[in-house]
Amino acid sequence: MSRSRIIRIATRSSPMALAQAEQVATLLAGFGVGSELVKVTTAGDRWMGDLSKLGGKGAFVKEIDRALLDGEADLAVHCLKDIPGDIPVPAGLAFAGFLPRGDIHDAVITRTGAPLMELGEGTVVGTSSVRRTAQLHLHYPHLTIKPLRGNVNTRLARLEAGHVDVLIAAVSGLHRVGQQHRITETLDLETMCPPVGAGIIALQCRGDDTELLDHAARLDDPSTHQQATAERAMLHALQGHCNSPIAGYAAIEPTGRISLRGRVFSANGSQWLDSHHWGVGEEPEALGFFVGADLLRQGARAIIDAIPFCR
Repeated sequence: MSRSRIIRIATRSSPMALAQAEQVATLLAGFGVGSELVKVTTAGDRWMGDLSKLGGKGAFVKEIDRALLDGEADLAVHCLKDIPGDIPVPAGLAFAGFLPRGDIHDAVITRTGAPLMELGEGTVVGTSSVRRTAQLHLHYPHLTIKPLRGNVNTRLARLEAGHVDVLIAAVSGLHRVGQQHRITETLDLETMCPPVGAGIIALQCRGDDTELLDHAARLDDPSTHQQATAERAMLHALQGHCNSPIAGYAAIEPTGRISLRGRVFSANGSQWLDSHHWGVGEEPEALGFFVGADLLRQGARAIIDAIPFCR
């Protein structure tokens, strides 16, 4: 790659997204490659209502995809969990790499500093995540769920203002914006199974940009790449939509084997399915499709289809 080329990095303008993009810019600079940020305000950032009305998580990436395809940017930096898994990556684009994975747990932040089990009946938890909502209903039925959108700093401000009593946020995201000191407790993975792609920063570029693909490959973490591939294959097999509470995570064992746990919930958490299997590290996609197929054999299709589709 020419040392004179300035890589234009497309990113959302939220504090977390900018922190991620700046991290990538720093890594590129370590290779002697200059870059500049191209800030994109997406439909998901502009809309503070029910995200399903915009078609779900794709609302956070469509404009960035278009910036890449139109040649207005060269490299996109995404939270992998925000990239839809039920549809292919747009024609002309490709994953260029995945940075080493961060913490996949969810954290609880309360105004009183009390953990969830000590909070009283009717305590209000702010979240618009269908995955979190289903699992909160399952494990903490005494809590009241209130829809709450916005980036993590906006949601923290709403907590401070008393609009809600509790927030649930990704541990990795809190670290990226320097708010990890706000964590009251970290939920275990049995209680709050993470979203597919949790803690993973994904890099995308045009599929014909061979120079950038080669360079971004130097940033790619092989273990994270395996985990991302397995998890997204499972998500694709399930063909859920933006209102589907689907969760799952892969892990690489010391032996090199890869494990994948997948879960599907009904909207109110009253029904849930679980699948946990192992495979060889060289075939993460096969493991993902196997776990997805196992969940479908258990009845995942009926649970997913019973939930209204994005409007």
